[in-house]
Amino acid sequence: MSRYDRWNAILELLAQEGRLSVEEAARALDVSTATIRRDFDQLAQQQMLMRTRGGAVAQSVSYDLPLRYKTARHAGEKHRIAAAAAELVTPGAVVGLNGGTTTSELARTLATTPTLESGFTIVTNALNIAAELTVRQHVKIVVTGGVARQQSYELIGPLATGVLEQVTLDVAFLGVDALDVEVGASAHHEGEASVNHLLISRAAQVVVVADSSKIGKRAFSRICPIGQIDTLVTDDQLSDALAGELTDAGVKVVRA
Repeated sequence: MSRYDRWNAILELLAQEGRLSVEEAARALDVSTATIRRDFDQLAQQQMLMRTRGGAVAQSVSYDLPLRYKTARHAGEKHRIAAAAAELVTPGAVVGLNGGTTTSELARTLATTPTLESGFTIVTNALNIAAELTVRQHVKIVVTGGVARQQSYELIGPLATGVLEQVTLDVAFLGVDALDVEVGASAHHEGEASVNHLLISRAAQVVVVADSSKIGKRAFSRICPIGQIDTLVTDDQLSDALAGELTDAGVKVVRA
């Protein structure tokens, strides 16, 4: 298990339990207590958790991990979701993408899809997506303005408004922290939610791309009500009950 995999696992355990001792973490991850102490200390330095005597407790930031710590979570599901979502894009389309690991995987998939080699446009507030796809000659990249948020690499704030108000999107793919029938799509950070709301308001079609662990959940700040979402592309672990609720609310559910 790599260091980042261990950190993912530790933060997952803390999110579930709220508190974790060195011994408990060592047993769960099958590593030495010395390794866990180092991991706890390094995560505490990055304000990912709070160190206590003999262990650690969750910190609110643990629920909103920097992108590099989230890439290994539900990796197989994200790959399948990206492949299914890419089928919704036609050559020449103008595609909106917000930040996140699922949309980043989708961006890579779109860039390497043979049927899109004639070209298409991506409008994004995600710095990592823009940087990665700039080298692709058949992909036109439009980046919003804004202030970079380190946790997600997304540009947020009023400077993003000027660009987004001037564009029209064929389809916007929205990565979310949570999706609930009553609340709709939501994010942990209000700045991201605001820009994401504006992004999807410019789109003819809105597609949420999210693994099933986020469905039926609620986060701090609402992006949009359920009625503004046309399609959900998720994994095959989504329960029939949740899929039925979303379908009844008018959302087309695609389980990849």
